[in-house]
Amino acid sequence: MKKTFSILLLAFTAKFSIAQNSVVLQADSAKITISRHIYGHFAEHLGRCIYDGFYVGENNTKIPNTNGVRNDLVEALRKLKIPNLRWPGGCFADTYHWKDGIGPKDKRPSMVNTWWGGVTENNSFGTHDFLNMCELLGTEPYLAGNIGSGTVEELREWVQYVNFSGKSPMSDLRRENGRDKPWKVKFWGVGNEAWGCGGNMKPEYYTDLYRKYATFMVDWDNTGGLFRIASGANSADYAWTETLMKNIPINMLSGVALHHYSVIDWNKKGASTGFDEKQYFTTMKRATFMDTLVVKHSAIMDKYDPSKRVALVVDEWGGWYDVEPGTNPGFLYQQNTMRDAMIAGVTLNIFHNHADRVRMANLAQAVNVLQSVILTEGDKMLLTPTYHVMEMYNVHQDAKLIPITLKSNDYVFEGEKLAAVSASASIDSLGRTHISLVNIDAKKDQEITIDLKGAKFSSLSGRILSSAKLQDYNSFSNPDKIKPQAFKGATLKGNSLQVKMPPFSVVVLELK
Repeated sequence: MKKTFSILLLAFTAKFSIAQNSVVLQADSAKITISRHIYGHFAEHLGRCIYDGFYVGENNTKIPNTNGVRNDLVEALRKLKIPNLRWPGGCFADTYHWKDGIGPKDKRPSMVNTWWGGVTENNSFGTHDFLNMCELLGTEPYLAGNIGSGTVEELREWVQYVNFSGKSPMSDLRRENGRDKPWKVKFWGVGNEAWGCGGNMKPEYYTDLYRKYATFMVDWDNTGGLFRIASGANSADYAWTETLMKNIPINMLSGVALHHYSVIDWNKKGASTGFDEKQYFTTMKRATFMDTLVVKHSAIMDKYDPSKRVALVVDEWGGWYDVEPGTNPGFLYQQNTMRDAMIAGVTLNIFHNHADRVRMANLAQAVNVLQSVILTEGDKMLLTPTYHVMEMYNVHQDAKLIPITLKSNDYVFEGEKLAAVSASASIDSLGRTHISLVNIDAKKDQEITIDLKGAKFSSLSGRILSSAKLQDYNSFSNPDKIKPQAFKGATLKGNSLQVKMPPFSVVVLELK
């Protein structure tokens, strides 16, 4: 009898633990806008991101292109609705001199990319090429200025060159190079990783340098001001953020950057595809740490900026593993699996739920580098699981954040715990409610009860991204192995929604 009771108790406990996932949506309390700029991307002169990625050359007859930029890539990124694209770096930015990349291509000087692979950079892809490409993509450019090896005058002239519509030395030079109207670039980074590859500076020194550079970055046509972004902290360096917020006047500062990568171990990052559950769990622990980082950096910013005028700009995030075997170690080329889909889904949910402060972010990087959304090989192109998550999630862009209360089961591995379920929700301008859900558990289904307070719905649809194994990825021989499918695991009854998610899956629901 005792044995039977114990079995029944264990069965009841197991059932209860599965059913305890719950989400409460306060649908009538949506006030904060989820900025579309949270969905930004990053294109550095690194490996095959620019050359043999975005740019295949104007004389390429094998790959359809517009002024050297791949047409299939443009089409894919336009579907993704990328709101901004950061360029030319990264570490490369603080060795880049923009005047080397303008004028006739055969007269542009070469340089050596000392940061990434020691390759010769011929500067055939420069300011005009990038900004014209942004117009093709329908995205806003985000230029990273060189304050590591550059000068105040150099950055001041770059702003004038791309933004001033009147007569001046730089706007005249722009016209000589074939562009009459300015591009009106709003987003500007004042250096990159000043604590590291941008100059190994101390925060006090950088703040003085920032103030100097920002002073001479002029909004030439008085169009509402430049969005100047300070080089922010490396992950949990809260003292860096404190120093910036304390020493830079709010009226000189639009955003403070933050960089955080989901890395197992900087000395031994592990394979992008041949990983085990322990490595997966560690990666997800690093990814979910983003929430702690945002909360703590935001708390510091709140002390000096309680009205939240300054944005937290997470302009480098994503997974970082060892490069694919046989590729240049300096090119950072890695495959993209369901693990990366988990990183993307969880991270974007975190950004949504902190949309009052996180108003811009950039996945690292767009093509052929780190956690890419697109991989290319000759004339072939594929979309990664990360691409599909960001495409599924783009329904949240510029929608109103719906506050949620989430209670999640634990994902347990070797005595450590993480929340198995991640969620966020929004209502768009057409009145459609979208709920994003991620189950990061490597082995268990998750049943979720969603209480829909403050709204009534009559229709439900959804999509899911899932696969048989965590290590699955899209290859050039099987580019559609992982792609979104219709989701049938949700039922709507009155104001209650029941959802059953398989392990390591991402779901986006639409309610009307």
